[in-house]
Amino acid sequence: MHKILVLNSGSTTLKFQLFQTDGTDFSVIAKGLAERIGDNASRLLYQLGSGEKQSRDLPLPDHKAAVRAMFEALLGTALTSVDELSAVGHRMGHGGEYFDKSVLIDAGVMEKIYDTMDLLPLHGAAFVHGVEAVSALFPQMKQIATFDSAFHQTMPKESYLYPIPLEQYEKHRIRRYGFHGTSHGYVAAEAAKMLGFAGKFITCHLGGGASVTAVKDGKSVDTSMGFTPMAGMMMNTRCGDIDPYIPLHIMKTQNLSADEVNAMLNKQSGLCGLTGGLSDLRDIEAGVLQGNQKVIDAVNTYVHCLIKYIGGYVAVLGGVDAIVFTAGAGENSSFIRKLVCERLAYLGIELDENANRTRGAAVEITKPGSKVRVLVIPTNEELVIARDSYKLAVGEAETSPLRAVS
Repeated sequence: MHKILVLNSGSTTLKFQLFQTDGTDFSVIAKGLAERIGDNASRLLYQLGSGEKQSRDLPLPDHKAAVRAMFEALLGTALTSVDELSAVGHRMGHGGEYFDKSVLIDAGVMEKIYDTMDLLPLHGAAFVHGVEAVSALFPQMKQIATFDSAFHQTMPKESYLYPIPLEQYEKHRIRRYGFHGTSHGYVAAEAAKMLGFAGKFITCHLGGGASVTAVKDGKSVDTSMGFTPMAGMMMNTRCGDIDPYIPLHIMKTQNLSADEVNAMLNKQSGLCGLTGGLSDLRDIEAGVLQGNQKVIDAVNTYVHCLIKYIGGYVAVLGGVDAIVFTAGAGENSSFIRKLVCERLAYLGIELDENANRTRGAAVEITKPGSKVRVLVIPTNEELVIARDSYKLAVGEAETSPLRAVS
């Protein structure tokens, strides 16, 4: 049996899951979160197997300290020794055009990762904190990078080019990259297993961040997020697609800085902005039931945005076999799914109301005979990273980690 540790580093957090596997079955034997890293109130939360959650308040000045604290919690319990680990897999935000798959990290790979950090200025640096911390503590540890953007590297040029001067792409790498790729790839593959074929799927990752992807025969051909994760779908606190002049107009007429407008569009917009502060779907659904008109308008705008993307991707794909909902709202909000399916009834979707109430499981929520099938599939990005890490560290690794750039 092998053990694979999966890390997801944020600017002030470090999420982790420890998997045990024989290469086929993967089970989580420990998981947790270091939060408020760099703050006086930092702490480590963790759970061993299905046991009780434990919490430790302790100083975590940086990610190196968080990684050390995580290992101290795991050693003697889920791990007898660090040598038991076959690899550490990392969620990475951006691979640019360098990576279309998970890779074993070496000096050359890290050079490419650092080179892409300016493409994701808000989040890029955070993703490497975990890699740097593990490297500092355990220099010989095999580490694997799995990129949010990698799945979308199959998009054709007409999907990823922006209609701005071409030199902005050729010299400055400004193009559509797409994100949530690990999630979209996972649920598309699971949908193919459920249906028995990999056809024309539209996958809807509706979490705090939201994105929609057109998948044909298992490959991404278009996606809603763009140069940054702010583009595309209206989200919990992000604006999604808006007139590109709006930020310039706000800066000029309201005397706000670029950073202030960026904060507004990233953290104060979307559902939060239109409702006056609500972003949790439970609160939003309650607001709809209470007849709060601001909340009703926000939900209608969210659904309208979603069906525009789905409808556009039906055209891009030349039809659709299945629509897949995943992530927080996609998996748990039967309310949002029902509204979307009702608006898409013209496609021949026949919603099964009872199936749509299912939570926490992969399920088809359309009736037998529905022309387009609708699935709910819980995403599992950590499992994807664990599988890829096992393959690269233990199984047969790819001979070259870098994709050919055309």
